[in-house]
Amino acid sequence: MPSTASDARRRPFVTDILGRSDYAIISELIEPDSRVLDLGCGEGELLQWLVQNKAVDARGIEIDGPKVQRAIARGVSVYQSDIDQGLTGYPDDSFDYVILSQTLQESRRPLEVLREMLRIGKHAIVAFPNFGHWAVRLSLLFTGRSPRSRCFPHEWYNSPNIHFLTIRDFETLAREQRWSVERKIFLSGRRTGVFLANLMAEVAVYQVRK
Repeated sequence: MPSTASDARRRPFVTDILGRSDYAIISELIEPDSRVLDLGCGEGELLQWLVQNKAVDARGIEIDGPKVQRAIARGVSVYQSDIDQGLTGYPDDSFDYVILSQTLQESRRPLEVLREMLRIGKHAIVAFPNFGHWAVRLSLLFTGRSPRSRCFPHEWYNSPNIHFLTIRDFETLAREQRWSVERKIFLSGRRTGVFLANLMAEVAVYQVRK
């Protein structure tokens, strides 16, 4: 789909104000006037932007109480819950899009979370840091320690990440689960369309459906 003048204005706003290239990509994938649920939505910045710029019906789930309060202060409908405890309160196909951005690697039961996303949403949008990136590989090879990079800056003992996956891991899982990959965008910094994605991409964004 060709970019419009409106798209060109929207893209730098998301990147510059929210400071995350995955948000810029997600904002392009979401259709106007759709029903959106953001899992692990933080302070609701992305949801607020989607409401203001795409008139979506937005909902969010966040485990951190202070972040929930700040999201509500933004005017976003967010409630406090742990997505690992399940999304059983939502019936099938409650949303057009369910977003999980930079949270999959922190969940205790990632497969169950993904299955629930695809049960309650027509489309799931999943963004995650790629543990197969060359900088991560080199860090492990040359230091012999838990890798650190721009996307994985924490020490092993205080990292929120408990599942380290690569682009190849996610695509293997999608095939095994027979999910349909509708879109995939690979990022290195703010560049997209990365060659040899499993080696060169820092972040992957997938749109999938059952």
